[in-house]
Amino acid sequence: MQHVEVPVDPGMLAYGGQARSPLDRLLMHVLREERDLPIARLWLLMVATLLPLAATLYAWGTPPWWLAAAHLGLVLWFFAPYILALHVSSHRQVFKSDYRWLQQVPVWVLGPFVGQSPETYRVHHMGMHHAEGNLLDDLSTTMPYQRDRWTHFAHYFLKFFFFGTVDLSRYHAERGHRRMLRQMLVGELSYILAVVVLMFVNPYVTTFVFLLPFLTARFTMMCGNWAQHAFVDQDDPGNPYKNSIVFIDHPYNRRCFNDGFHIGHHVKPNRHWTEMPEDFQRQLPKYAEAGAIVFRGVDYFQIWLMLMTKNHRKLAEHLVVWPGTDDSIEARVALIQSRLQPFPVEARAPSAA
Repeated sequence: MQHVEVPVDPGMLAYGGQARSPLDRLLMHVLREERDLPIARLWLLMVATLLPLAATLYAWGTPPWWLAAAHLGLVLWFFAPYILALHVSSHRQVFKSDYRWLQQVPVWVLGPFVGQSPETYRVHHMGMHHAEGNLLDDLSTTMPYQRDRWTHFAHYFLKFFFFGTVDLSRYHAERGHRRMLRQMLVGELSYILAVVVLMFVNPYVTTFVFLLPFLTARFTMMCGNWAQHAFVDQDDPGNPYKNSIVFIDHPYNRRCFNDGFHIGHHVKPNRHWTEMPEDFQRQLPKYAEAGAIVFRGVDYFQIWLMLMTKNHRKLAEHLVVWPGTDDSIEARVALIQSRLQPFPVEARAPSAA
């Protein structure tokens, strides 16, 4: 079996060793596992930087554009690791039982400052996406779309942006998930109301602090989900080895808690993020047998961009070739293109322009 090299960064891929700094020791009083120290450090850093800077902008009244732009840049820098730390903590409780209330800090305090309305991520991801697994009842399914056409992605994004809350509300209402429905509506509506009020108070600062991060967050999350589930096997669309992807050898995994190992996550959603690379190595024969799509040296946004520009050949250059399969560039392109076809379902995506 061909060995697929996975770089190991002790700080992120397989965190180990004793917490030595006073801050680490303080955080360990509230954390369930030492392995989640990077998550707690991230949230603490965000509290110490984003919130004071946002408060400074509002206190200034009309701050210089470069300071407002610097704040937005900081938001964009934090967004990916933040959303993946939120992802991790949605699947596995990171705080001890007596300190579970601290989870409200990333959800209700930090979330709005990076464009994430409170509660909606968990309700969508845990309550719907993992339950449906990118099949047709998944509101974020990619199945009806030709996944290398920007017109189809535009339909996908705009449907989510304008009707996502309505559709998700209907989904949970029909299934009797009253608690999730209530949490989502309270989080989404309170966030929207707060932003509307703040637009009247200071539209200039609110645009940089809340509105632009909100628009960016909704767009980038849809880009990410599109890339994660763009390559679906027509003959076995419910198989996570055949409707999700993995990418390796990219700094994104070290910044974002091994989110690139998306197949392994769907196989076992509550697997600890530090265990993902080892599980991938251990299960390589299963990945090979399934013909899983694994890329090397690219992240989700790069994959999405190559799809939108129909750069199949460049994608194929990053594709890991399993032993016993045709490793020619033509065969790899053909495989990629076969996984991008829309499914013959009634609710089809719009035809390309």
